[in-house]
Amino acid sequence: MNSAVATAVFGGFMVLTVVLGLLAVRGRGAGGGLAEWSVGGRSLGTVFIWVLMAGESYTSFSYLGAAGWGYNFGAPVLFVLAYMSCGYALGYVVGPMLWAYARRHGLVGITDIVAHRYGRPWLGSAVALLATVCLLPYIQLQITGMGVVVSTISYGAISLDWAYFLGFAVTTGFVVVSGLRGSAWVSVLKDVLVIGTLGFLVVYVPLHYFDGYGPLLDRIVAEKPQWLTFPGHASGGLGQLWFATTTLVNSLTVVVFPTTVAGYLGARDAEALRRNAIYLPFYNVLLFVPMLLGLAALFVVPGLTGADSNLALFKLVVDSLPAWAVGLIGAAAALSSIVPMAVFMLVIGTMWGRSVLGAIPRLAARQKLWSQLVVVAAGAVALLLTYTAPDTLVRLSLISYEGMAQLVPMLLVGLVWRRLTLHAAVSGLVAGFALVCVLVFTGHDPVWGMNAGIVGLAVNTAVALAVTWLGPRECDERPDAEVLALDDEFPHGGGPVGDAPVSSPAS
Repeated sequence: MNSAVATAVFGGFMVLTVVLGLLAVRGRGAGGGLAEWSVGGRSLGTVFIWVLMAGESYTSFSYLGAAGWGYNFGAPVLFVLAYMSCGYALGYVVGPMLWAYARRHGLVGITDIVAHRYGRPWLGSAVALLATVCLLPYIQLQITGMGVVVSTISYGAISLDWAYFLGFAVTTGFVVVSGLRGSAWVSVLKDVLVIGTLGFLVVYVPLHYFDGYGPLLDRIVAEKPQWLTFPGHASGGLGQLWFATTTLVNSLTVVVFPTTVAGYLGARDAEALRRNAIYLPFYNVLLFVPMLLGLAALFVVPGLTGADSNLALFKLVVDSLPAWAVGLIGAAAALSSIVPMAVFMLVIGTMWGRSVLGAIPRLAARQKLWSQLVVVAAGAVALLLTYTAPDTLVRLSLISYEGMAQLVPMLLVGLVWRRLTLHAAVSGLVAGFALVCVLVFTGHDPVWGMNAGIVGLAVNTAVALAVTWLGPRECDERPDAEVLALDDEFPHGGGPVGDAPVSSPAS
């Protein structure tokens, strides 16, 4: 009976998710161009941008990994709060800058931006390949996370394999049709459920198991003091230096992550992004809940190891709450997988439809169609590898954030410093990305206590500067307004909004 009730509640919310995603484009017609599909027609206001970007950062990790890290290590998990808050502060400046540049030139993604800045369409294709390598593992992780959640809250009635397919099917069902706008609408439902369920759990669990916060915190201090200080319990050396360098590199990375940039470009105006950067840190308060519940689970369900530790939060609720409440919490956790997975798939589709397939002259006229097909293909590849070779993408996920960090000099420095040349940007990117791969895959991350990504980024920047000053001078006769992100671009939200750049990157 518990299984039937929980599964019915969960299934009802999955149907509602697809319907809501499809309704997002009602009245706008199915014939909108790539800009309408990929960046919501650049018309999303503060609320939709807030829930969309919160949805990208609040993933299945928040229910599984955050509780699991709290359960296993303790203090090091606080890096998530630190880097997100610092990243939002950087986004106050970076978001409007990228929004204005993309709107001015009719660009729809990060690959478009770098191709236009350096005047080389092939560079957009290269960045699309690199970004796909870094994003595909996140799709697989969301599929896996949703599978674990669904199997757990259904009391085992739904197998992992069927749960994986369900995550892929629900996400693909609305994102292919409604694009970024559909993801924003579904994010509203997700946020209502997340805020409601975590608000309930943060009160219920301490009272139910420990008679309040005082006894819970006293017990943690008395029995688990290692979990409250760096480097945490059995963390493998995730100390203060690792915490500081990880916070720095991840806060830089999050503002240039392709999914974040997609959120920027979907905004109605730059002011919506500035307000969003102010409001988003409030959402981070919710992340304390799974972290705290992970610590509480140390006393309620001790002895969890390996992947089972990621279920620490759900172990607390499955046996103590009625089935309908378990189904509701499961729906919130599942939507925390679906929303970011939708944006990951959407961004991969946009990059390939615009900068790879769209760069082929005879295919350029159908960029939206190719983007939608790539969305399905990317999700199918991640699903297939989840079934057949899950470790392949898990290994790649080790370099996802550190690898994407290497785009910071090429993108952000390049948009404010004209002297940064194509040769310099590419040389720095190759050097930094190669070093990160070597350090991570040889087991040297952290290196000297530091995050490998910050070491790669330092080498990346040094190489880019050296090649700029010592390498060949490049002649780019375009005016500054065509190359750089200027402070006075579209202060009131004007400018081109179509699918095609005002001037071709090849010109």
